[in-house]
Amino acid sequence: MSTPSDILSALNWRYACKVFDPTKKIPVEIWTALEESMVLTPSSFGLQPWKFIVVQDVELREKLVAHAWNQRQVADASHLVIMAVPKVMPESHIDANLMRMAEVRGGTPDALLGFRKMLTGFRDGMEVKGGLEQWAKLQSYIALGQFMMTAALLGVDTCPMEGFVPAKFDEILGLDTQGWTTAVLCPAGYRHPDDRYASLPKVRFDPAFVIEHR
Repeated sequence: MSTPSDILSALNWRYACKVFDPTKKIPVEIWTALEESMVLTPSSFGLQPWKFIVVQDVELREKLVAHAWNQRQVADASHLVIMAVPKVMPESHIDANLMRMAEVRGGTPDALLGFRKMLTGFRDGMEVKGGLEQWAKLQSYIALGQFMMTAALLGVDTCPMEGFVPAKFDEILGLDTQGWTTAVLCPAGYRHPDDRYASLPKVRFDPAFVIEHR
């Protein structure tokens, strides 16, 4: 296990990388761990309302740059992770989750009918209020944080990005016809030595300003 010092050191080292070195690629074993960190992300009810799209195709990533405010991180990072969420949640997603639960923990989906009723009730309530997509996007940020923390501990740079046009990303990736939409981006790789932001001190409020003990 990492020590408190290890974790704080990694967090102080981490920053939102502005310039990636396109010649440096994340080793397979490290990337495998990073993917697994996303899979292991906790979610409300365990519903896992997300899809992690890893884009390494050079031409595809160049197309996406124009719709990400021309930010080169999208194309120059070793890997580009696109976190997508469902616009609606079909019952098939809920049933797949319950099947997986029975497979991993034992038992049958029929034994989970009460839980299924609760999940569909939650889903229906969120859809009526028009908040299901927003709820899923908030869930995806849990995965984003876990991915970034894991990357920092492994010495991999990341850059969380909201500066993009979701509709264009959805169109280019074919998500718009599949009922999914882009929530957030996270390029990952290694910082370029010319990135001046790497050496700038972090600007954070004093802990007493943002942490309140009661």
